[in-house]
Amino acid sequence: MNRRRLSFQTAAIALALLCAVGALVLWAVQAPRAPAGPLAGAQIGGPFTLVDQDGRTVTEKDFAGRYMLVYFGYTFCPDVCPLDAQKLATALRTFEKQDPARAAKVVPVFVTVDPERDTTAVLKDFVTAFHPRLVGLGGSVAQVDAAKKAYRVYAKKAGPEGAADYLIDHTAMIYLMGPDGAPISFTDHTGTADQIAADLDKYVR
Repeated sequence: MNRRRLSFQTAAIALALLCAVGALVLWAVQAPRAPAGPLAGAQIGGPFTLVDQDGRTVTEKDFAGRYMLVYFGYTFCPDVCPLDAQKLATALRTFEKQDPARAAKVVPVFVTVDPERDTTAVLKDFVTAFHPRLVGLGGSVAQVDAAKKAYRVYAKKAGPEGAADYLIDHTAMIYLMGPDGAPISFTDHTGTADQIAADLDKYVR
């Protein structure tokens, strides 16, 4: 009797394990995935260590499992950067109204290309002016340079050497990154808030 009971219990456990594995495989096959975007396979993004507007050290792992809208700019920019930050914020608000649950999976991120002037306090004043969830990231020159390299961002000071009121020529792209940190799509400075919102609706799952 004991052997029969043990054999039955072993068979029951094995059957339960098979059912669990089968359910997991079925879920993996049927789980919704974001459609492949125009940046699928591009070498954009990667590890970084930066400091947010509250002085906390942040890495790419802090955003794992969520989508990121990433823009590289600087707070002293007289025109393009604030306009792009406003477009990003407007697009996210539009998406939040359309689908609050999916919008909650999106983190808007502003990374400075001017760490010498964009301190945590300056970044905090800047990002809070656009959206309550906009994350401002900076850090040391070396940390920012590493992030720019990972995201294929060009940035160079313009103006007289040593001037305090310099401008910065830089890449002006808003990247949509997936939950796995891979790039999905982008909008350049000619894009609109509606186009960004449409991208969010298309790719965020």
